[in-house]
Amino acid sequence: MAIRITGTGSYIPSIVEKNEDFYNHQFLNADGTSIDSPNEIIVEKFEAITGIQERRYVNEKQLNSDIAFIAATKAIEDAGIEKESIDYIIVAHNYGDIKYNTEQSDTVPSIASRVKHLLQIKNPKCVGYDLLFGCPGWIEGVIQANAFITAGIAKRCLVIGSETLSRVIDKHDRDSMIYSDGAGAVIIEKNDEKGGILAHETATYALDEAHFIFFGETNNPEITDQRRYIKMYGRKIYEFALSNVPMALKSCLEKSGKSITDVKKILIHQANEKMDEAIVNRFYKLYQMKTPQGIMPMSINRLGNSSVATVPTLLDIILKGQLENQEINKGDIIMFASVGAGMNINAIVYQY
Repeated sequence: MAIRITGTGSYIPSIVEKNEDFYNHQFLNADGTSIDSPNEIIVEKFEAITGIQERRYVNEKQLNSDIAFIAATKAIEDAGIEKESIDYIIVAHNYGDIKYNTEQSDTVPSIASRVKHLLQIKNPKCVGYDLLFGCPGWIEGVIQANAFITAGIAKRCLVIGSETLSRVIDKHDRDSMIYSDGAGAVIIEKNDEKGGILAHETATYALDEAHFIFFGETNNPEITDQRRYIKMYGRKIYEFALSNVPMALKSCLEKSGKSITDVKKILIHQANEKMDEAIVNRFYKLYQMKTPQGIMPMSINRLGNSSVATVPTLLDIILKGQLENQEINKGDIIMFASVGAGMNINAIVYQY
């Protein structure tokens, strides 16, 4: 018996925002002063560091719960299950439903309740709740679903990661180019096959690191409204991730009883291409090994950083044959990993 992912689904918004679309933006420093570089140079440096060439945004009518519902519907269909048989709906997000061109986030009712309503699930024993855990939220949702099923509390869970970061970005901040929208979902249940979730690891660092990612004012001092935007200390996050994520991966792998040479893929949160490469390289250095080619699939170049949605979306597009030169085969040992606001880190070792 194993606790396994039996269905996947994702929603990739149709609006494409390319890097050259930022050439006319007014980027400012955090103190409101002008940046001493033309936008073409700012964008060029941004792409070289992050690997992002374009990102996806929802349309003006869509909400976070809408795209979470679409991804969920696809996962349910892929698993071939009856929706009324779902025991838990766990939705990882960070900013709720935010209508286009409004200032306030709406989280009542929860996104999970909204998704259950949209799915038209009648069973009151299907419990829905939201999970706020930064970018590692979807992985943490999978870990919680695993705990519910292991404890006999649930037989089948729907875990969704969904976010509309385009609604919380400061257009005067260079970091706004990182963020995107999207949703990914999985069905998790116990079945007779071997493998599934072999081990997991989670940590929260909040003594000095709690506010590395935060809600703050616009960089434009001429804007006087009370709206707040997603902000981060990029250098501190980079250094934190390189110091802590490789060790978390190693600890998780050791718990699983598997060898580093067994790992076929590492699906890491698509935060920043250079940072992700550095994390995985340092992980392999812990074993005195070079990073195997193709071990770390990337979708950030065209999808950007959609927070909780990056890992489940990446998994779905690989399984559906939509990522060139990448595949996951029966029996493969893979790892999921993420780092984000909190500061939180988590990882899973999984056998397909």
